[in-house]
Amino acid sequence: MAARPVLVTRARRGLGRVLVTLARSVGIFIPVFFVATFVTFALRAMSGLSPARLQLGEDATPEAIHNIESQWGLDRPFLVQYWHWFTDVLHGQFGVSWVNGADISTLIGLGLGVSLSVAVIALVLGAVLGLGLGTVAALRRGTWVDRAITGFATVISVMPPFVVGIVLVEVFAVGLDLLPSGGYIPPENGIGPWLAHVILPALALSFDVVADVARQLRTGLVSAYRENYVLGALVRGLSPRRIFFRHVLRNGMGPALATIGIKFPSLVGASVVTEWIFGLQGFGRFANDSAQAGDVPAVQGVLVVSVVMVVTFNLLINIVLGRVTPASQRGV
Repeated sequence: MAARPVLVTRARRGLGRVLVTLARSVGIFIPVFFVATFVTFALRAMSGLSPARLQLGEDATPEAIHNIESQWGLDRPFLVQYWHWFTDVLHGQFGVSWVNGADISTLIGLGLGVSLSVAVIALVLGAVLGLGLGTVAALRRGTWVDRAITGFATVISVMPPFVVGIVLVEVFAVGLDLLPSGGYIPPENGIGPWLAHVILPALALSFDVVADVARQLRTGLVSAYRENYVLGALVRGLSPRRIFFRHVLRNGMGPALATIGIKFPSLVGASVVTEWIFGLQGFGRFANDSAQAGDVPAVQGVLVVSVVMVVTFNLLINIVLGRVTPASQRGV
């Protein structure tokens, strides 16, 4: 019976740490989001771009430009425009495209669904392989296994994803005819076809994640093995397995988890070339096309969604770090 109050106390402490982490993160997120949206909206005014010039060309008369800008509400004061746009953003509405008049929220949702499918698979592959390789390298530190894994991580870290993608298409799609070379099928049309279409681009993007996670985890684990608490655990007669899982892994995996948190947003938005190779109409390609076309509302929507993704995923990583790594709990 005495163990039950102890478990309840530990659960309350854990919940308290999570709530404190959430409160701190929300306190940071609100001003960051407000400033980011303001700067994002101000880009239109500084760019000098206008829907009238996109639709009428550079030779449009001032009267025609004024009429179209008035239809878009661009003749109102800047702060009035910003507040109207900001309240729409809070409801998930980013306006309509200057280029084709389509709803930007819908366009972003379509591209984001494709990119998230690829990014999630890439992150899972990268995290699993990276954590596995980093753990083996740390446990076999100083041996040929450690050197081989470190060399492998170094090699794949300098391989551009588009080069890896071309090689994968050549081998698995053209040579072996095992997987499709491009295109996308939503998961609601079948998990098998969906996975077959996203596995190659995900694998191409996962190489950089594997390399960084493996190196960060190896460094963290090797440093943890040098701490005094490991020596104390050995003196107390704890088994190597228990020392690793109870002390070394929990204290040494923080940098690797932080790396995963940094990598995920970049996997979603920075894979433009990879999306071109595999014929994917993803979030990164939509952002690139919108910027080249001068579609300011679309670019603004992309920037806002990117900020939300970065902050949200880092919040999740901070919560995981607070629960897993003892070192991060000392400051709470």
